[in-house]
Amino acid sequence: MILFVLPLFSGGGAERVSINLLKELHKYGYSVSILVFKSEGPLLSMIPKDIPLYNLNTKTLRRSILPLIKEFYKLKPKVVFSTLGYVNIVVLIIGKLLPGKINIWIREANIPSLSIPNNKYPKLFRFMYKTFYGKADKVIYTSTIMKHEFVSDFSINSSVLGFLPNPVDTSFINCKSNPVKYFDKGGICYVASGRLTYQKGFDKLILWFSKVDNKKSTLTILGDGLLKDELMIKAKSLGVYNRVKFVGFCNNPWKWYSGADAFLLTSRWEGMPNSVLESLACGTMVIATNESAGVNDVSLQVENNSVIIASTAQQFIYAMNKVKIKQKNKKHKSLLPAMYKKENAVLIFKGWLDEVL
Repeated sequence: MILFVLPLFSGGGAERVSINLLKELHKYGYSVSILVFKSEGPLLSMIPKDIPLYNLNTKTLRRSILPLIKEFYKLKPKVVFSTLGYVNIVVLIIGKLLPGKINIWIREANIPSLSIPNNKYPKLFRFMYKTFYGKADKVIYTSTIMKHEFVSDFSINSSVLGFLPNPVDTSFINCKSNPVKYFDKGGICYVASGRLTYQKGFDKLILWFSKVDNKKSTLTILGDGLLKDELMIKAKSLGVYNRVKFVGFCNNPWKWYSGADAFLLTSRWEGMPNSVLESLACGTMVIATNESAGVNDVSLQVENNSVIIASTAQQFIYAMNKVKIKQKNKKHKSLLPAMYKKENAVLIFKGWLDEVL
């Protein structure tokens, strides 16, 4: 049995990756289950009813440790898959302490050199990564720079490293993205999405948006978070509030991705953001900051300069000004490289499974 571990069914990219893998493996006939600290969140509805779901009903990591040990001992999974750093570490400790062989596969969601310094306890987390990540049976990376850091900064043996593209369900997205939605005042329609947190850099985005040449341009922001009020105040102070639409959490972001002329990513750190890949699947070009490390790899694989990496604020604003307005109310051809389609990504995962099952 392959056991996927998540804290919640929140709407983040790491959770979407796990769920897409889980569903696809289930279709192939693998025995899969999912364990969550608390069974709540917007992505819960995506879990097929016939997949076993184990709810610890604990919510926090601290309260979940003992229940996790009990469930691992009871379920005796052959493979445990986890994809959030703080959960990865606990899963590794538990999995290696229990009797019997459990293959612990961890996927890193962010670039460690950028995410760890922004953690509340950076020294502790760096120590934990260095101590425990190398004990995993497989460490899954999503970009070239992430692989380099695992080897050079954390001394992880390359034999346990494995590259897995984010599995994007293009058929599902194609179905959900029609009819398109957009916020239009006669200029360029930009869209961005993510939790409204410091990591995602929406404060930078609103500032840069205020400096674009076309003052009829609009910005749609999908997502919710603690910084929402602060960001709204910033938009008002910069005189762009009437051109910035705060949609909140959106169950169907793909309609907005399809209707936009460009997707903007201003994160201060990332791994491989699903939102970028899904926007490309919707036929929408992407402008991203250099800190969104995994997107650099994608930019080398796409055609027609459909992913632009900006190293400075000036470069980002320049790229925004160069965006061409798409024909509205029309589905556009996918720009997503084939390797990120779920069926291709899952073949890699299946190959790993078949070696240990």
